Amino acid sequence: MIQAKINGLALDMTTNSPVVILAPMDSESKLLPIWIGHFEAWAIAMELSGISSKRPLTHDLLRKVIESLGGKVKKIAVTELIDQTFYAKISIELKGSILEIDARPSDSIALALKTGVPIFVAEELFRLKREGGKKPDEYDPESLKERLRKINPEDFGKYSL
Repeated sequence: MIQAKINGLALDMTTNSPVVILAPMDSESKLLPIWIGHFEAWAIAMELSGISSKRPLTHDLLRKVIESLGGKVKKIAVTELIDQTFYAKISIELKGSILEIDARPSDSIALALKTGVPIFVAEELFRLKREGGKKPDEYDPESLKERLRKINPEDFGKYSL
């Protein structure tokens, strides 16, 4: 696992879908784009912008429930890609044990931002190539860069609330 950061949040104009882009903490040469839902992008954008909601959002509720039960979120990890669907785990410490909870990456990332815990990504996910339905050994950053070039520069990293 590689510790990662959010490198950007934008709206893909070709699909009208939000995309969160993760990169290793020590590098921006490898990128992992994950297309996510609008609500999750909104929650992530609010956290990145330091904007709070008047009422608890779903990720606020989840954090409160975990904490009320005596648990503590320790980390989140984007673990694998199966049939073009990303999977993640939320690690929760509860009563001396670590629970691994299956979750969507978008919800996990929003919860990580809400709780201030690190984000990890399985190393092999930074090497994937998803263009053309092929599954080669190495990820092609040039094809990703070309797709990201099509995103309006004003939208990149500034997902609109």
